[in-house]
Amino acid sequence: MGVDNPIIVALDMPTAESAVHLAKEVAPHVGAFKIGLGLLHGPGPGTIDALVRLGLPVFADAKLNDIPSQVEMAARNLAHHGARWVTAHIGGGQAMLEAAVSGLADGAGHAEAGILGVSVLTSLDKHDLQRIGIDRTPGQLVSKMASVAAASGCEGVVCSPLELHVVRQSAPSMITVVPGIRPSAMDDDQARTATPAQAIEKGATYLVVGRPITAADDPAAAAAAISEIVAASTPQG
Repeated sequence: MGVDNPIIVALDMPTAESAVHLAKEVAPHVGAFKIGLGLLHGPGPGTIDALVRLGLPVFADAKLNDIPSQVEMAARNLAHHGARWVTAHIGGGQAMLEAAVSGLADGAGHAEAGILGVSVLTSLDKHDLQRIGIDRTPGQLVSKMASVAAASGCEGVVCSPLELHVVRQSAPSMITVVPGIRPSAMDDDQARTATPAQAIEKGATYLVVGRPITAADDPAAAAAAISEIVAASTPQG
């Protein structure tokens, strides 16, 4: 995979304090932290600063989607807080994605930072797409979106494990960040999921794991167990 630990833990906690506390618990067993809209629009992007101080990359799942100038400004500001990755909806178009890439690079300076294009949310399936007037399967839509993200200078694509193969075909140079990772079946709001071993086998670069770790009785032990599964599933050499 080219990464030491591909597990990104989704810190979908109610407060910045609880997110940082959990991050400290699981840090030895994961490769990066992710914060989403709940923390970014609640405690605010200062949460990124607190997590960066723990020594692992921080993924700001901001899902930017606005006119290019606003997205550029937002990406720049998130980079100032130390975000290693920031998400932007591919559906916002190539000009918007290019603005996000430019703003993030400007804000990061010499630090490594990249935009991840959000394709089709893992909470959606074919029938959900049809209800909003999109007469394509998730795979067909992700394939086209991955090409747009690559042309815009994005570092990678966020996609479900079920669409990893089409991303490899459409944009082979892009990293793939895969949410909806479940060690076993769970009754939640994700429609297109996979186990860690399945996602690794399909070629995922990073795996986003939330509730299987954060809702566990012992988050550190849960993270360690998933890390062991990933290590055993990762091709050597």
